[in-house]
Amino acid sequence: MTDRPFPVTPGWLDWYRGPSKPRFALPPGSVDAHCHVFGPAAEFPFAPERKYTPVDASKHDLFALRDHLGVTRNVIVQATCHGADNSALVDALRTAGDLARGVATVRPDVSDGELRRLHDAGVRGVRCNFVRRLVDAAPTEALEAVVRRVAPLGWHVVLYFEAADLPGLESFFASLPVPLVIDHMGRPDVTRSADGPEFARFLRFVEANDVWVKVSCPERLTATGPRALDGERDAYRDVVPFARKVVDTFTDRVLWGTDWPHPNLKDHMPDDGLLVDHIPRVATTPDRRQALLVDNPMRLYWPEEAR
Repeated sequence: MTDRPFPVTPGWLDWYRGPSKPRFALPPGSVDAHCHVFGPAAEFPFAPERKYTPVDASKHDLFALRDHLGVTRNVIVQATCHGADNSALVDALRTAGDLARGVATVRPDVSDGELRRLHDAGVRGVRCNFVRRLVDAAPTEALEAVVRRVAPLGWHVVLYFEAADLPGLESFFASLPVPLVIDHMGRPDVTRSADGPEFARFLRFVEANDVWVKVSCPERLTATGPRALDGERDAYRDVVPFARKVVDTFTDRVLWGTDWPHPNLKDHMPDDGLLVDHIPRVATTPDRRQALLVDNPMRLYWPEEAR
């Protein structure tokens, strides 16, 4: 786009245009519990401290995808490229009304008025990033201070980290006095066994604490694929044992999301319709799919409506 105020990061992969229509029919009321909006940059500038500059991915694009896939509601997670300016997130939430909730990024010095504004817009959690390539240092002190501010609102904390870093972080995470939601199964190394000690440690951490797990981003975790492209019916086989184990073990504490528009993917951009078709591979019964896609996200984000 010639009117963009920022050049896109070299090599950035645009989101998949024209996704297929899923063959798997999502249960009524399904929630995409992990997705983002980027800009548009001309309206919502990106943060000066950002680590990447993406292609625009607007609220209108997100809601068109929601309807195309058969999703009913979204949980929109603040993108790191916007820093702690939640303007694009709040704008999307207000447009969606009760069909979306949000996860914001806030700093310890956020005002009470701003927290109330975010809550009124539909924010129900804060996200904290511990992935080393995306942050300069582990933000433990800042997160402790933020938790003290948001706990009275009944919010939770969404944590993004990699499996290799969990041993040094799990005691700190367990000390936080709010529910925790883990992005992308804690990014396991899927070249190892789902029955091995590394993933077993993650499962013990979930079992011992007030933790929910997003069974999301197989396209980000995969090592051998195959990719969710060109009608592939058996995508990301190497991720399936990990995701299935989480769903089977913690059926009442799992969530699913597209991660649209899939920031920072380097290898390929998946067809989001095929990502929906991947769900029955990891949630193998109707009851588990109902919990993953409807009941669990409703309890966490729309508790006033949950059954």
